[in-house]
Amino acid sequence: MRREVPIAITFLVGMFMIVDFFVPHAYVSASAEELKQWGTIIIAASILLGIGNLLRVHSKKIARKEEGWGYSIVLLAIMAVMLWFGLWPGETLGPNEMVGTVEEGSYFNWMFLNMQVPLQATMFSLLAFFIASAAYRAFRLRSAEASLLLIAAIIVMLGRVPLGQALTQNLPEKAQLPWLTEVIMEYPNMAAFRGILMGAALGVMAMGLRIILGIERSYLGGEK
Repeated sequence: MRREVPIAITFLVGMFMIVDFFVPHAYVSASAEELKQWGTIIIAASILLGIGNLLRVHSKKIARKEEGWGYSIVLLAIMAVMLWFGLWPGETLGPNEMVGTVEEGSYFNWMFLNMQVPLQATMFSLLAFFIASAAYRAFRLRSAEASLLLIAAIIVMLGRVPLGQALTQNLPEKAQLPWLTEVIMEYPNMAAFRGILMGAALGVMAMGLRIILGIERSYLGGEK
């Protein structure tokens, strides 16, 4: 029963949402909207589970002094500070305009803008180096596909900067790098992009049907 009941609930709710998509009835739409609100509440409650799991995992790591346990201390300390300034118990300790709120000018907002945002920007900036490394590995492959990819990449990169336009400005329009770049981006690139989107959509639909029909059960604890 531990698995049959969640599978039955998933099947009923999933089928009801499919019916809502195809049956524009007021009663069905209202019920589906109520279910969506329940889903939003459950997702919000999962944040508490995430915090609890974070505390459990990093507390064990600190207690056992595993590799990188110092970073766990920093993580838990920063999380405690953010929670403290975001959930200031004003009724007990007195009101304070700088804490207990996430509005502009508060300590929480200052830490978010000056600590969280720069750290996120640093993480994303590292992606450029990973992309460059992946491009190098792809371009050095000695095959017709790799050569074609290399030529297309060079045209697009040069066509997107003023240098590419300066190098080919004396050539006919259809031989200039910006024009070739637009052709590559609008036709072969867009065709591949749409193919990937359609494949991803079919994959999502297939996975949704597997979950609704009870074929995919990994979300219940790893059973396949």
